[in-house]
Amino acid sequence: MIKLNRETDYGVGILALMAKDAEARYSAAALAEIRGLPQPIVSKILKHLARSDLVVSYRGAKGGYGLARQPDEISVAEIITVLEGPIALTDCIEDGREACQYGSQCNISNVWSRINDVVLKALSEITLADTAIAEGDDGQGPIHTLEFTGVRHVREH
Repeated sequence: MIKLNRETDYGVGILALMAKDAEARYSAAALAEIRGLPQPIVSKILKHLARSDLVVSYRGAKGGYGLARQPDEISVAEIITVLEGPIALTDCIEDGREACQYGSQCNISNVWSRINDVVLKALSEITLADTAIAEGDDGQGPIHTLEFTGVRHVREH
């Protein structure tokens, strides 16, 4: 099963909330309360995001956290990469075919590579602005209509 870790799930939700008013500054406590999450977890995620170019940390009485860029300039792929590392469905995608003990006889690594490219493209096309819009609906509608090109079934004989 392809599954994001809990921190990434929470991180996307926190950033989606922040994207609703991209110019505002948010405290970890306020974000935790609104999202219904423990403050230590939210603080940990925000510190992680602040080490990247996704979130800016402000000090002082009017401090807090804010988005480093506009929501339409931040992709879900970027968020996942910051919180989890490179998006790779298999070890050979992440580490290279030669890193796999079966790499020399593997005949499907090119297929996994194409699938990974499609997933990465889809996640790159969904922005934080899209998640902020989705946050306000019932979650049932599509965020984006994605066109999957370059992937087709090929039968080799």
